[in-house]
Amino acid sequence: MFRFLENDQFNYEILLALGSAWRQGADVGEVLAAASAVARAPSPERTSDGAAALWMSTWTALARTAHAQAEKCAADGHPVSARQAFLRAAGYFGTALVAVDGVPDTEARLRELFAAHRDCFDRFAAAADPPAERVAVPYEDRTLPGYLFGPPGGPERLPTVIVNNGSDGPVSAAWTLLGAPAVARGYRALLFDGPGQQSMLFEHGVTFRPDWENVITPVVDFLVARPDVDAERLVLAGISQAGYWVPRALAFEHRLAAAVADPGVVEVAESWWHQLGPDLRALWESGDRDTFDRVMNEALEESPALAATWRWRAAPYGVDSPFDLLTEVAEYTVAPVAHRITTPLLITDPEGEHFWPGASQRLYDALPGPKELVRFTEAEGAALHCEPLGRAVFEQRVFDWLDARLGLGADG
Repeated sequence: MFRFLENDQFNYEILLALGSAWRQGADVGEVLAAASAVARAPSPERTSDGAAALWMSTWTALARTAHAQAEKCAADGHPVSARQAFLRAAGYFGTALVAVDGVPDTEARLRELFAAHRDCFDRFAAAADPPAERVAVPYEDRTLPGYLFGPPGGPERLPTVIVNNGSDGPVSAAWTLLGAPAVARGYRALLFDGPGQQSMLFEHGVTFRPDWENVITPVVDFLVARPDVDAERLVLAGISQAGYWVPRALAFEHRLAAAVADPGVVEVAESWWHQLGPDLRALWESGDRDTFDRVMNEALEESPALAATWRWRAAPYGVDSPFDLLTEVAEYTVAPVAHRITTPLLITDPEGEHFWPGASQRLYDALPGPKELVRFTEAEGAALHCEPLGRAVFEQRVFDWLDARLGLGADG
C-alpha cells in the first residue's frame, strides 16, 4: 500500500509524515520530495550500509530548511507561518532520528538532532493559540516533562486527554496523532515523556517499566489537582506500544472516564517475535542464554541495518544481552490483569497491522467492562499500524465515541 522505499521502516515513516499533514505536521510536497530524493539516490547510498546516513541527511536537511523558514517568519512578524514551520521542522527532525543508530558517532548525532527537534517543538508550543504550558509532573524522585495544550477561551474546567506516546515516537507525532484533534474538539491535551520515552531516555537515561500504572497515576494526580481540568472527564489515549501502556494502567487506575488504545496490545513481545521467527523463539524458550546470545550477535554483525533497528528498539529497555532483553520484554503483558479493567475502552483494529496482528481482537475479548472495537480498512485508506494515512477517519470515529462517553455535545 503506497510503496515508496524497499526499507519497511523508512517507508512507514513516510506514510506517517504524509498523514501528519492533516494536522499541519508536514507538507505533502516536502515529504514527497524527500522520499523521492532517498529513492533516487545512487545505488551505493541506498544499500544497507548507506541507507541510514542517506535517510538522516535527507530529513535533517529538510528539517533545517523548515527551521530557517520558521525563524525568518518569526523575525518578520508572521506568527502563524512561524508556528506552522516550527511544527514541520520538529516533525522532520523526529523523522531523521529514526536512523540515528545506523550512522557513525550515534550519541553525538542523537544529542544534536534531538535538541533541534525539541527546540522546534518548544517554539511551536509557545506560539500556539493559546500558548501551551510547559509542565513538570511529579514522579518518584524526579519529574516527567510535558506540555498542556488547550483551546482558545478562558481557564474553565475542561475534559482532558492524557496523550500516551509509544515506544520511540517523537512528541510532534503524539501531537498530530492525538493532541491536535483533542484540542480542536474543546479538550485539553497533556503530552508527556514517560520512562524510556524521548527526553527521559535520551537526556536522563530513564528506561521503560512494565507497571505503567505507576506512571499514569502520578499524571492523573497532577491533573485532578488543577482548577482548569475536569477531573470527572479524564481520558487516557495511547498510540503504538501505548496499546499496552493504556490497558495496563487501566487495570489499576480507575479515575479515568474513558480510554483509547491504538491498537490493542496484549503482549509487547509479539512484535519482536514476528521479526525474529519461530526458530529463534524456540531457542529462547529453551533457556539457553549463551547460545541464543551468540546466534543473535552473529546475525546482528552480518546485517548493519538489522543491528541498527535492534539498537533503536532495545535502547528504551536498557538491557544489552539479547536473551535478557527478550526476557524483560516478555514481562510487558496485560493478560494477567485484563480482568481488572472497568474503564470504557475503545480499541482500534486496523487492517494490515504489522506489529501486533490480531492483538486488538484478543484484548477486546479479554475485557469484562464496556468496550468498543473499531476497525479501519485499506479500502477506506485507513489501514496499517496507527492508521497513518487515515487520520480524518480515525479522528471522527474515535473522538465521536469519546464525546458520547463523556456526555459532550456534538461540537465537543
